[in-house]
Amino acid sequence: MVEQRAEDAGESAASGRSLEVPMSERLEDLRRRKRSALALGGPKAVARQHERGKLTARERIERLLDEGSFNEVDMLVRHRSRGFGIEERRPYSDAVVTGWGTIVGRKVFVFAQDFTNFGGSLGEVMGEKICKIMDLALETGAPVIGLNDSGGARIQEGAVSLAGYGYIFDRNVRCSGVIPQISAIMGPCAGGAVYSPAITDFTFMVSDTAHMFITGPDVIKTVTGETVTQEQLGGAMTHASRSGVAHFVAQDDDDCLEQIRYLMSFIPSNNFESPPHYQPTDDPERSCDELDDIVPPSPNKPYDMHQVIGSVFDDGEFFEVHAHWAMNIIVGFARLNGHAVGVVANQPQVLAGTLDIESSSKAARFVRFCDAFNIPLIAFVDVPGFLPGTEQEYGGIIRHGAKLLYAFTEATVPRLTVITRKAYGGAYLVMNSKHIRADLSLAWPTAEIAVMGAEGAVGIVQRREIAAAEDPEAKRRELVEDYVRRFSNPYVAAERGYVDDVIEPNETRRKLVAGLEMLRSKRETIPQRKHGNMPL
Repeated sequence: MVEQRAEDAGESAASGRSLEVPMSERLEDLRRRKRSALALGGPKAVARQHERGKLTARERIERLLDEGSFNEVDMLVRHRSRGFGIEERRPYSDAVVTGWGTIVGRKVFVFAQDFTNFGGSLGEVMGEKICKIMDLALETGAPVIGLNDSGGARIQEGAVSLAGYGYIFDRNVRCSGVIPQISAIMGPCAGGAVYSPAITDFTFMVSDTAHMFITGPDVIKTVTGETVTQEQLGGAMTHASRSGVAHFVAQDDDDCLEQIRYLMSFIPSNNFESPPHYQPTDDPERSCDELDDIVPPSPNKPYDMHQVIGSVFDDGEFFEVHAHWAMNIIVGFARLNGHAVGVVANQPQVLAGTLDIESSSKAARFVRFCDAFNIPLIAFVDVPGFLPGTEQEYGGIIRHGAKLLYAFTEATVPRLTVITRKAYGGAYLVMNSKHIRADLSLAWPTAEIAVMGAEGAVGIVQRREIAAAEDPEAKRRELVEDYVRRFSNPYVAAERGYVDDVIEPNETRRKLVAGLEMLRSKRETIPQRKHGNMPL
């Protein structure tokens, strides 16, 4: 603070001197100002940041971007507020570092909140800096990455700081579906500040150091009487496994930044570009022999859909999104013959692969992201239906399940489906079926496409015949076996063209490669409208 006052005094003195100031003095003055900005909140504040296990804002940017690529904007900005003593401290850069750089040669814009100054709180000029970067990102068609570490709104600035949040939210919405927006929560993020990450496409959280909540533990204790810790309320694993707010969990700052770089390898820079293509190292004609035996003989026995995904895609590479939430459905990014694709797959190991409220919302959001940014979609289907029960019905499974139906039906990117086993009822229709315009629908010989399973169908359709039989149980078994022979296979659907081909499981990779290549020139037009009315 003493150094800052001295600098302010020096500026006042300089303003009264002759304009004939040597260039050497001007350069030294500039360098002194920039050194002050680079020092952030000072050595003690930086040390405290490190003691908490966190990198500083500038260190985070350096590790996120390609070496030497960062171009800073507004380094010499300072707040202009007065009151509560805030005018006594006016650090350069305020409490956020902003600019642009590259990730593996691709342009990105970034802002990193600086917890060493004002606890990273958002005031007027900090909001202006972030908005300027977001405007540039939108105008130039490049992703924007926000590294969040903030105590919230700057109380000394009152309504002005709240306005800053509003301006940021407005830009989040305007950028949505035009450029990718990525948020990393690397410290506190509370109150109104949480809504910007909530609007962005993907949210990363760092274990132990990151916390997000609308109201903190103290307020909750006062209002409701509940006792909860910060970690229980808004820690990384809480939001990754229970609320679904966090898409990815990182072990520390370095891991978080590396994961963001990896995510960028799958997504384009804007909605007019295709996702990055990499020269494949995996044979597109490779046979997936291990898939021939992956589906158990018993229809009630689970298997791990991750094994199917790992077998089909390039080098077994799969970047799963929301790995800890709604685990009865799997979503994430993979590559097929070097091209990025979005994967949506039922997981028979969790809730038998049924769709419920959370899995429907999870998959719908992912499908819409992929469609917005030209990433083809591949669905693996093994779904016995929607999860039954009053909790699901009262919670609105009809409305939430419709989100996934809406998302797939709305999508105009190439859409491919592989039915591995069960495809029952409305859940089959929702999972990118041919009836909602999937471009290519394939089925394994183990596929069962029907209104419901054999036991349930026979119990409903032929219950009188069973009741009238001398041996009802024997009759029931006979009818179930007949139903299985007639309907528990993909051939009735294939005869009607509801699946385009029944394939051997080992052929899955090469059939999908060929299908994706065929669909690469797909162009689909939709009726002109402002926007649809998704069942939110």
